[in-house]
Amino acid sequence: MAHVSAAERRPQLIKAAIDLMARQGVAAGSTRAIAAELGVAQATVHYTFGTKEDLYRAVIEQLTQDLVEQVREAAPTDAGFEQTLGVLASALWRTVREQSSSYQLLNELTLFALRSPQLREVLRAHSVGVARVTAGLVVEAAERTGEQLALPAEVIARFFLAGFDGLLLQRLTLPDDEAETFCLQALVSSTVGLARGQVQMVEMPQY
Repeated sequence: MAHVSAAERRPQLIKAAIDLMARQGVAAGSTRAIAAELGVAQATVHYTFGTKEDLYRAVIEQLTQDLVEQVREAAPTDAGFEQTLGVLASALWRTVREQSSSYQLLNELTLFALRSPQLREVLRAHSVGVARVTAGLVVEAAERTGEQLALPAEVIARFFLAGFDGLLLQRLTLPDDEAETFCLQALVSSTVGLARGQVQMVEMPQY
């Protein structure tokens, strides 16, 4: 049997782990089960990644990279600021509709990582990376269209992602296409309003 290097085996194992855990959940993602999914010895997983946490880290990074690339490819080059954010949000939501199992897996891995000291920093890096990419897209759209941002792009990105994460959880637990379309449009409008300084801020009580 021809030898397969760790560099070649790595993406195969990541895909096998994603396929398995997307179907059966994170709890099913033991190194033995992932090895069986690919049809290799369990030792191959440990040789390639070292630990299960290292493999999970690679899965989180791969899922994030795939989703970000799809959104970046949808970025328009000739639309206004509001239209650009709308297109990007629609593209991102399309990945939710078409790849809901990937998002569910990301959510499961997030909760798992919060209780794992070995993965907590990976989770933070994932969140920082997504926020950075989102802020970058906001800046690119603003610079291309001549839009003056009323707030830092990082704040605008955080606001959008907070709303998007809420819609995502609703989609996973209580799907409703019509309501989701309305809420996504409202989120984009609110994000644009925030970026332009048109949102009335409510003073919060002190507790």
